[in-house]
Amino acid sequence: MKRLFLAAAFFLSWAANRGSAQDAAAAAPSIPYRVVGVYPHDTAAFTEGLLVHEGRLYESTGASDRVPGTRTLFGPVDLRTGIITPRAELHPRLYFGEGIAFLNGKVYQLTYQDRIGFIYDAVSFKMTGRFRIPSKEGWGLTTDGRSLIMSDGTDSLTWIDPAGFAVLKRRAVTDNGRRVPGLNELEVINGSVYANVFGSNRIVKIDTATGAVLARLDLTPLVLEARRTYRGALELNGIAYDPGSGHVFITGKLWPVLYRIEFAQ
Repeated sequence: MKRLFLAAAFFLSWAANRGSAQDAAAAAPSIPYRVVGVYPHDTAAFTEGLLVHEGRLYESTGASDRVPGTRTLFGPVDLRTGIITPRAELHPRLYFGEGIAFLNGKVYQLTYQDRIGFIYDAVSFKMTGRFRIPSKEGWGLTTDGRSLIMSDGTDSLTWIDPAGFAVLKRRAVTDNGRRVPGLNELEVINGSVYANVFGSNRIVKIDTATGAVLARLDLTPLVLEARRTYRGALELNGIAYDPGSGHVFITGKLWPVLYRIEFAQ
């Protein structure tokens, strides 16, 4: 009986390991990258959005109840100091700010659970309107130059018409056939959507036609380094593509640093 038990245990262990190996082999490949720059980041910035617009890095933040002193705002980042110069700010007790996107002379800003988005003039940054978010929550926001693309913390991306805010399409995101929940901050790079996966140290590259994950960036070494530098550093969150250099800025909530990385896109 003992021999039978050991044989069965061995078989189950072999089968599990074989299945794990097959899953790993079939999963999207890792993207090698290298760090080409390190800059200071405001440790009071609860990062929800990051992008480059007209050569300047912009960041949007949320006001978290669990972190005193955080604010809901967005504006350009001074790379020498990491400080954000606010261009627009919402009352922290009313709104938790999320992702932003520049499109057609406007800035669009999501809020977390209020189902309200705000619209600003991209030059004066004066608020010009509001729109209803077509999900229970707003998380990340980016654009392909025509539509707004939004995440809501699930495994789906939503394309929105910026003219009337109708939903144009939704795509479930899968990696090796398995859904990828927790899609967060977004960036479009050369036609693909890159997304932070909440609670993980990875960014996934997504095929916009199928929703399939094409590749992954494992940023664990940078996450660990940020946390060693500042104990209050939280989740990885923030992707900004600089078309001028082809490099990508990444950071996280309350991180002490912004990294500029380079990889094949």
